[in-house]
Amino acid sequence: MEFNIKVWRQKNAKAQGRFEIYHVSDVEEDASFLEMLDILNDQLIRQGKEPIAFDHDCREGICGACSLYVDGRAHGPDDQVTTCQLFMRHFKDGATITVEPWRSAAFPVIKDLVVDRGAFDKILQAGGFITVRTGAAQDANGILIPHDDAEKSMDAAACVGCGACVATCKNGSAMLFVAARVSSLALLPQGRPEAARRARAMVAKMDELGFGNCTNTRACEMECPKHVTIDHIARLNREYIKAKFRE
Repeated sequence: MEFNIKVWRQKNAKAQGRFEIYHVSDVEEDASFLEMLDILNDQLIRQGKEPIAFDHDCREGICGACSLYVDGRAHGPDDQVTTCQLFMRHFKDGATITVEPWRSAAFPVIKDLVVDRGAFDKILQAGGFITVRTGAAQDANGILIPHDDAEKSMDAAACVGCGACVATCKNGSAMLFVAARVSSLALLPQGRPEAARRARAMVAKMDELGFGNCTNTRACEMECPKHVTIDHIARLNREYIKAKFRE
């Protein structure tokens, strides 16, 4: 297979970016999108050109580092996958594919397709830690948790912090990310002692960092590679309101 890759090139955070088009050939249909970019970069290096900078780590759909906007969709034209799990068979042979970085004021571009997602780390730091002593592995059943609550908590904890929700949201909101982090602990007894402080602190940090407001369009839910639902946003709102009453 062969493709024309229309990719965003930007030397650094202060430089003005632009789209450039490259032709890449000899791509297997079972190659992942990142493997296709590897082939293109090898081609560029052989031509004495600057390779395209893009983020990646595990390439197993676990870390969320492969944050690319492909043909107008976060992580590309497939459902519930990260970019590293997107395969070239999803594209027509000879197609022109547009590749961009996440577009959000809170995620400034570092170079080409790489953005600074450190804002998420700052939100997590604001949330802090739990103080409950959970003991060792053999003490796991010491606090009984209803099965339904445990499952919902695990669903929220599945968030990989990739930022697709922010990149997809017309307001650049981080509500789904924050809700997943708050909800995963709010559903468990171990997370209750700091629940009020956690909700207040994380929402305040989110607002401080310049993320937009949630208007419930559900675009974040549709493009989340782990299918974290907006049910968790509703839970975050409840936790936040309860926290405000305790002030």
